Amino acid sequence: MRVVRTAQMELGEIDVSQIKFDLRSRDDIPKILRGLQHLYMNEELRQSVFALLESEIASEVSKRNGRPGMTLWSILVCGVLRLDLNADYDRLHELVNQHKTLREMLGHSLYDEDKSYAYQTLVDNVGLLAPELLDKLNQIIVEGGHALIKKGEGVLRGRCDSFVVETDVHFPTDINLLWDALRKAITLTAYWCERQQLSDWRQYSYNLRQLKRLMRCAQNKKRSVAKARQDKIDAQVTQAHQAYIDQAKNHLDKIQDTLTKLTATAPTELLQKIEIEGYIKHAERQIDQIERRVIKGEMIPHAEKVFSIFEPHTEWISKGKAGVPVELGVKVCILEDQHQFILHHQVMEKQTDDQIAVSMIAEAKKRFPKLNACSFDKGFHSPANQAELTQHLDQVTLPRKGKLSKERQAVERTEEFVKARRAHSAVESAINALGIHGLDKCPDHGIDGFKRYVALAIVTRNIRRMGDILWQQDVERERKAKERYLKYRSAA
Repeated sequence: MRVVRTAQMELGEIDVSQIKFDLRSRDDIPKILRGLQHLYMNEELRQSVFALLESEIASEVSKRNGRPGMTLWSILVCGVLRLDLNADYDRLHELVNQHKTLREMLGHSLYDEDKSYAYQTLVDNVGLLAPELLDKLNQIIVEGGHALIKKGEGVLRGRCDSFVVETDVHFPTDINLLWDALRKAITLTAYWCERQQLSDWRQYSYNLRQLKRLMRCAQNKKRSVAKARQDKIDAQVTQAHQAYIDQAKNHLDKIQDTLTKLTATAPTELLQKIEIEGYIKHAERQIDQIERRVIKGEMIPHAEKVFSIFEPHTEWISKGKAGVPVELGVKVCILEDQHQFILHHQVMEKQTDDQIAVSMIAEAKKRFPKLNACSFDKGFHSPANQAELTQHLDQVTLPRKGKLSKERQAVERTEEFVKARRAHSAVESAINALGIHGLDKCPDHGIDGFKRYVALAIVTRNIRRMGDILWQQDVERERKAKERYLKYRSAA
């Protein structure tokens, strides 16, 4: 049984519209809750959001039968709060059970102190927010945010840029990736043997320590900088790596023999066997690459490299930033309007800026037809993009690369072009805000978890932007009320 929001209020429960915030607070929580409060108080927005949540999450779930689960409104609040605070589930678990104002937003009464949320409940329910659902939700929120701007212009002018969201991985080398694969394959096989009372891997802890010692030896030999004995050092490096991969091959052979003895009957055991075989393939690939690179002296093509066996979607990205030679993650492109709302985003899996420029504008135009101008940096330039973007937008601010012709120089020196180029750098503020509020590093697993995390961060940023606008209005309203009161007292 799952509902959007409990229809009947309990004794001591405070309506969301009646929650009061301390306007002197400088913390993040009151401002994001202020945006969520507006989302709930506005009748049109609430109906749209609730209808979307109900159709996408709980469309086939009975509202009368079964154990009551988290309300869809609570799921949204928890997901948004997690991203806005850049918090893990441990902190979210503490907040939803102890923070008074947050519990009022979740719909708990003053006498409901015994009702608490389990850690795994939060993880499972927030994971129900799919990227497609969040993309539709973002459109509703942005339209509601535009309605808050009293002097908003009829047309939308965008600025588009990309940045890297890092994945939660360590710095990859071929020998530590081999260690990761073998560690998981040996550990999972040993646990399975214990359950079936096989003694093949009773000394697996000792085997792992020996293997890690060989890996450390290969690492240390590779770090030597003595040039006078370079030939001798190269021979020692080759010998250390050869000993490491020989031991790794022995363990792989033993794992294969053990798998033939183990009987997989339960579905969980079949899945575990598939998982072990996946780690074996990773290990075989890394052994092959170590042999080719260190023993045979070959250069491994970039396309063959894997930078994490746990997050295989991780890419090696070098954007040429000062002090940041390389970033490990996936690029994300965002399109922000002049009111600081993010209209659209796209996760760029093995794509470059010029490959997604047209699709970003085309998708954003479907959602927001008033978008008629957008600025880019040089990375989005290609002759085809210059031509196609003019079919979607009235004004395209996309500087060309290389030496410019006189005609192009005249175009890029026009007042409109220069003004848009100067305003384009404001998108860096949005990227910085996203990084502070969750998109510095993605802790969720898999490409699906990555996309969900990014989409939820975009929704959270737009709700936070609504909260900031409303917060400023509330502060200004209180200031004027105070001035009127002081004026009345002085006149009396």
